Formats: sequence, structure tokens, C-alpha cells
Amino acid sequence: MSKGNLILILGDQLSPDISSLSDADPAVDRILMAEVMAEATYVKHHPKKIIFCFTAMRHFAEELREAGFEIDYTCLDDDENAGDLAGEVERAIKRHDPEKLIVTEPGEWRLHEIIVGWDEAFDLEVDVRDDTRFLASHHDFASWAKGRKQLRMENFYREMRVKTGLLMEGDEPAGGKWNYDQENRKPAKGDMFMPQPLRFEPDKITREMIDLVADRFGDHFGDAEPFWFAVTRKDAEKARDHFIAEALACFGDYQDAMLKDEKFLYHSLLSFYINAGLLDPLDMCRRVEEAYEAGDAPLNAVEGFIRQIIGWREYVRGIYWLKMPDYADVNFLEAKRALPDFYWSGETDMACLAAAITATKEEAYAHHIQRLMITGNFAMLIGADPKAVHEWYLAVYADAYEWVEMPNTIGMSQFADGGLLGSKPYAAGGNYINKMSDYCAGCHFDVKKKTGEGACPFNALYWDFLVRNEDKLRGNQRLSRIYANWDRMDGDQKRSYRMTAHHFLEKL
Repeated sequence: MSKGNLILILGDQLSPDISSLSDADPAVDRILMAEVMAEATYVKHHPKKIIFCFTAMRHFAEELREAGFEIDYTCLDDDENAGDLAGEVERAIKRHDPEKLIVTEPGEWRLHEIIVGWDEAFDLEVDVRDDTRFLASHHDFASWAKGRKQLRMENFYREMRVKTGLLMEGDEPAGGKWNYDQENRKPAKGDMFMPQPLRFEPDKITREMIDLVADRFGDHFGDAEPFWFAVTRKDAEKARDHFIAEALACFGDYQDAMLKDEKFLYHSLLSFYINAGLLDPLDMCRRVEEAYEAGDAPLNAVEGFIRQIIGWREYVRGIYWLKMPDYADVNFLEAKRALPDFYWSGETDMACLAAAITATKEEAYAHHIQRLMITGNFAMLIGADPKAVHEWYLAVYADAYEWVEMPNTIGMSQFADGGLLGSKPYAAGGNYINKMSDYCAGCHFDVKKKTGEGACPFNALYWDFLVRNEDKLRGNQRLSRIYANWDRMDGDQKRSYRMTAHHFLEKL
């Protein structure tokens, strides 16, 4: 009789159709899941993120038990917990002497490097399988990228549209255009109806985890409570259906908007569940497409959402695996400044940063424009070390796994890869923030004032950033008009911008 296999399920693989389970036999195979300190502390993850991940793991283990599987589950506070995945795998192998170890490839390079040595370390066959939840395998993306002078998401996205058939009318895109991003940049007003994301009352398992995390990780940045995330597949599906019914229709128009009293606007807040495996991304896109076909959501909203999933999400994963491990250390602009202390407190007179960081502290969430154009933009303008910025984002957001977070931060937000991911730095002064938000109205600083005491720091920092990095950026075609504007300024104005930025940076 077969001894059976040991199947390791990682914390972001909470999918019943994960490839490691594709041929699993509940009669003989055993599943291993483990909450280990190493995974909670390789960066100091937000308490809500730890609560979500470990609680969702516990509920998924119950789901698998109901399907008939024997589960070896190590809780964080188990006396025998080895503290890392390798130690837990070794203990399970000694207990069960399996024929082989099966695992779906990890999403993060650091885990990949650990797993590739297990066959030799444990003298056991290790079957590492592709993660079929993604549309493009590593080989697929590498083949697409090979020989291209430039890698651009838009080109990749169009191929994913054709591959999936999403929003396609024969060989042509629905509505005649591939991309409706130009229609998705409307500022929002505070008196608009804003649907709230679906919230879930913590059950007994979740309450126990909240207490455990408060005890073990009380020094980590972020508020553990109130905790309201879905932690089961069933509740994640309810959150998905709620978004489609209540918020999708306006998602496109206002996806770049920011309001100080509205943390969520029309955003889905489903990335937690998709990235952990509780929701299937392609199924999610098909349901969103059905809303368009039924006349319940406009094309610009539906296309914008689908582009984030099958375009951007797949693209940044492809870049990550194509360029790691070197990608983690790129620093094209040679930025070295430490992140200001207020990134861990939210205590700053700049209203936009205070709002985005406070929301992050409270919710382990901020939407993509807050991340890109507020916290990310500011970090780039001051010349913050991109690796430090990356580690901050990885720690503080509940949907952040390195494969998706690192390219978004190092590539798109900080331009540390020199234009591999995006064609230009996403730098902006106060005018952009004022246009897309209501932050500036109540700010200590005056967004209309360009230089001097009381001027919005973004205004002078913007020009100072461009001049500091002129030797690396002036040749960028998308910045030619901006540098032409700088060239037309008189000497006094230029000196005033540089001096104002210098005084501000000195105080940091």
C-alpha cells in the first residue's frame, strides 16, 4: 500500500484547485500547513495582515478536512513549532515518511530559494508544480519578453485579453478600444454616495488569532482592531458579490480619486482575498464582465477592473520572476535617504500623507493612487532608499506579497529600475494632489504657494527631484516638455525652488 505524499500548502495558496492538490488522494495523502514566526517577521507585517493570513489558513484547513483530507496543522503557539517552514517540513517528514513532498511553487523568491534545496536536505523527491492560478507561467512571460526592446504592460495586457476572450468581440476589443483609462480620472466629492465594503464579525477562530497576534506582535506598526476582513472562501465570495452589485458601476470613474473622510470610495478591497487564494482572479473577471453584459456596469469601469487583474497583476508577477534576484537591489537614481519617522506614525502636517498613512495604520490598506501618488511620490521626491520603501509597503499592506508589491514599488513607484516597468517616473507636485483629492483644503501648507515658508512641500520637491536627477532623466522623451518648462524659468525662480526644497529636506 502506498505511503502517500505530503502536500505542503503555503499561506497564500488557499485555493481548493491549487495545483498541489490536483491529483491528491484523501485516502493516503496528508496535507501540511504551518503558521511560523519566520513568515510573520521577515518584515514586521501589519497585525491585521498576520491575523488575516493565519486565520484564513485555519479556516482553509477546516475546508480541506471537510473534503476528507488528513491535515497536519501547526499553530503559531504550538510548543513544538520549529519557527520556520523548513523545520516544519522536516518534522512532518519524520512523522510520516512520505513517498514525496508536493508543493505549488511559492510566489516569493526567498521561499523559492529555500524550497529548491529540500530534495537534497531531506533526501526526498520534491515535486514543485506551476501555480496554475495565473494566466501566464514564468516560461510564457519570458517568451513574451524575449527580444523586445521595451516591456510595456499595455502590449502584454492585450495578449491576455485575446487569450482569455474577456471583453472581446471576435478579434476586436469591446467598444472598439482596448483601454478606457482616460475616462477613469474624475475627482470625487464628499457628498457622493459611497458604498462601504462588506464587513464581517470575527468568529471564535478569528478572535483567538486577534488575541494571539496582540500578544506576539504588539510592537508591529498598525492597529489589530477593529478586524473585519473575510477569512473564509464563503465570506470572500460575499464581499466579491457586494462589490459587483454596489460599487463596480462607479469604480472606473473615480478610481484615481482621494477623499480624506472616505478610505475606500468605490474600490473593491478584494486584493486581500485574490492574493491569498480565497477568490479566483479569472472567475472574478468573468463575473465583472457579466455585469457589463447585463447592463449593470459601464465599459470603462469593467475594463479598468479587468486590466488591473489580467493586465497589471500578471505583468508585475512576470517582471518579478524575470528579473529576480537582482531586481530587489536596483537603485537607478542612487537614492539613499531614510524614510521619515512619520511613515510609522502618520504624524505630519502634510494632510495627504497623514490621511494615507493613518488609513494604512488603521486598515492595512490604502488604494493604489494613495500608494503611488502620495506615499510613493513623496518617497521618490525626497530620494528615499527604494529598498526601504519596498520593505515598508511589504510590511504594512494586507494584500502585499513580494511578487506583486516589489515591482509596483521599486519599478512603478520609485523608478529604481530606470524605466523597465514604467516609461517615466510617477512624480507630481501639489497641483495633482489638489485636483484629485480634498486633502489640500484643510492642510497646514498652501498648495497654491510654490516656494518659501508655508508652501506645499510637493511643489518645490518636484522640481528639485527633476534637477537632482537631471543627468539620468532629461533624456526621457516623456519628460522633455517638463524639462523645457524648467529651462524657461528665470534664475531667481529656479533658486527659490531649490532653496525651499533644501530647507525642507534638512528638517527631515
